[in-house]
Amino acid sequence: MPLVQPLTMMDFFRKSEGIWFTQRTVHHFDAVADQSGESKLYVQVVAADDPRIKQVCEPQGVDPAFAVGGASFMWQEHQDNQAPNAERAAVLVDVPDDETGRSGKLLRNQGYVEKIPVVSRYWFGKDGILTIDTDYDQNQGQERCWFITDDFRVRVSTVRAINGVYMMTYCSERRFVSDQDLAAMIQHNLARASQPDSTPMLKP
Repeated sequence: MPLVQPLTMMDFFRKSEGIWFTQRTVHHFDAVADQSGESKLYVQVVAADDPRIKQVCEPQGVDPAFAVGGASFMWQEHQDNQAPNAERAAVLVDVPDDETGRSGKLLRNQGYVEKIPVVSRYWFGKDGILTIDTDYDQNQGQERCWFITDDFRVRVSTVRAINGVYMMTYCSERRFVSDQDLAAMIQHNLARASQPDSTPMLKP
């Protein structure tokens, strides 16, 4: 099936729901050494009537009635096998500009660059690329994200200060398959392979 790019934030959240294995590279434009690493990203869709929507909207002076839903994001080191702490999840709330949902405000209880509540602007291009602009107290951030397949996506972000860009991050993310999921898939395929072919053979 051809890839269908999400063109609203809620469709983007729904397509992103699940666990992702992230490989990231961080390039600094100052004296800090470049970095790389691996992590897991947990994404869950948050319904419009979830109490967390109100908790994020009201401190920022936004009427929760204008929110159509959101998502929670939790990060964890790849080698950490314990369940992530849900209380540390960043909650994002979608407040679209109009009924098309192609652009709007994204409210967060904590930002990526500065751990403070922020309001971002987002929009989707015709090609399905999501762009998010965020103004922090001392920095400006831009993130762009798009799906290559249903199970593989790319994120590129930059952080700018008064004197220009000082950090760029590239992330490739694939849908995470646990050992249990992999074992179940193998067993399923073995069971299919062991079944006799019921298709009658054509005689020459």
